[in-house]
Amino acid sequence: MSWTIQKNSVGRAGSENNVMSERIIDLQDWLQTDAGRYMLAWEQGQSDALVADIFGFHALQLGMPQLQGLAHNRMPHRWLAVQEPYEGLPEPELGLEPPPALVTDFSALPFPAASLDLVLMPHSLEVSMDAHATLREVERVLVPQGRVLICGFNPVGLWALRQARSRLWESLTGGRWPGQGYLPVAGEYIGYWRLRDWLRLLDFEVEIVRFGCYVPAVSSPSWLQRFAWMERLGPRWWPIFGSSYLVVGVKRVRGVRMLGSLWKPTRARVPRQVAAGQSNQDALREERQH
Repeated sequence: MSWTIQKNSVGRAGSENNVMSERIIDLQDWLQTDAGRYMLAWEQGQSDALVADIFGFHALQLGMPQLQGLAHNRMPHRWLAVQEPYEGLPEPELGLEPPPALVTDFSALPFPAASLDLVLMPHSLEVSMDAHATLREVERVLVPQGRVLICGFNPVGLWALRQARSRLWESLTGGRWPGQGYLPVAGEYIGYWRLRDWLRLLDFEVEIVRFGCYVPAVSSPSWLQRFAWMERLGPRWWPIFGSSYLVVGVKRVRGVRMLGSLWKPTRARVPRQVAAGQSNQDALREERQH
């Protein structure tokens, strides 16, 4: 199958383009850190297991080419979309599965309504200029019973708490916390409960929720591995403090059942006169014959 890079021209302000590009590049740079590679490995394993059992014909991944989220999916048509072409974008010859297929605005996808069976959104909402519009667009292109898989940073996770401490230090002292921030600076972290409300407003049913990356915010890869035992205990003892989460939502379209009219005309029954000497049973039998 041949893949081509297409440009979906959507009018946007130059300043918004710059901000979005900065968010994307900031996320790509962070993925090269030890914490970024640790999170990427967790999200890769979770998405591989989940998309393998999602069937259909058309699947789309929005952004973050480092996560090969559709590699284990068996749909015949799979695409990877990015918002901005930038230096360092993986090329098709690098063996990416699937390679980048189109460049488009995630809030204006070049697909007709109800045409995709699966949409994978690895941190797509966090780098989007309008997360609401992006999620509404995904709802539009999904078929009924189609699924969306969303990855995001948990704003109450251990890594985000360190990030908040760094920002508080900056606001109070005007200088950076030693070691700077732990997560990408740009973008907005959308919590699970907030995302769940957005999905419900769009008639999505949350099917699966998983939290991960329970290790503390340490910088050394050796220390990350030493605390790996926390990944086994985290889902039971401190489930909401995972630094990354994954949500699978199902698009529900409630069917309409047509009922018959409640105002059907009924024929009036005219009582018949009973001849003298005729029994009630004979009168009923004669009335039924008519």
